Amino acid sequence: MTGDRHPLWDLTVRLTHWAIALLLPVAWWTAEEGDLDRHQWVGITILLLVLTRLAWGFVGSPQARFGDFLRGPGQTLAYLRGAPASTPGHNPLGGWSVMALWALLLVQGGTGLFNADDVLFTGPFHYVFDSDVTDQFAAVHDVLFNVIVAFVVLHVAAVMYYERVRDQRLLWPMVKGSAEGRYGTGPTRSIFIAVAVAAALGGILWYLMEIAPSPPASYW
Repeated sequence: MTGDRHPLWDLTVRLTHWAIALLLPVAWWTAEEGDLDRHQWVGITILLLVLTRLAWGFVGSPQARFGDFLRGPGQTLAYLRGAPASTPGHNPLGGWSVMALWALLLVQGGTGLFNADDVLFTGPFHYVFDSDVTDQFAAVHDVLFNVIVAFVVLHVAAVMYYERVRDQRLLWPMVKGSAEGRYGTGPTRSIFIAVAVAAALGGILWYLMEIAPSPPASYW
């Protein structure tokens, strides 16, 4: 882009957004088919994508940062009453909705690491806690996916409302990076920085999985 026409959403934001959108149905399908090994790796990938996106909220491009789109109750209520958004990125309501979705995905991915089917599959952190705790995690994991599905449906409905009723383009900017009249407030950061962040987070997660407790001797 030239002049002040910087991309609204950088490549990292767009790739993490669409990768999560594509992987969620795969997570559902692998669980339904009982392919829990693949389900686990899909879940870990989603978890890593969410963690990377959250880190990008601190070190990423202008509109990717939490400081750009998270607003207090006063500004959020003012937006609901008709006040304009103060940033070309997420409006105050949209900002909190994506934060809620990321939180749900973090809990879903995190609890999945403690799961087991008591036959062929055991999550990497299953033996960190006793069975009472891991059973509670499993129950949360089962129920929370339905909450995530409902939240995603609400998210899609909200996008369609803004597109069709309020004539605000949200979908195309998340594909291309910008749309006519909507540009970023500063230059974007390189995706290679995000790759380094993802690699560091992946390394930490891998290390924690490696040092997690093994099955007790009596288990065998």
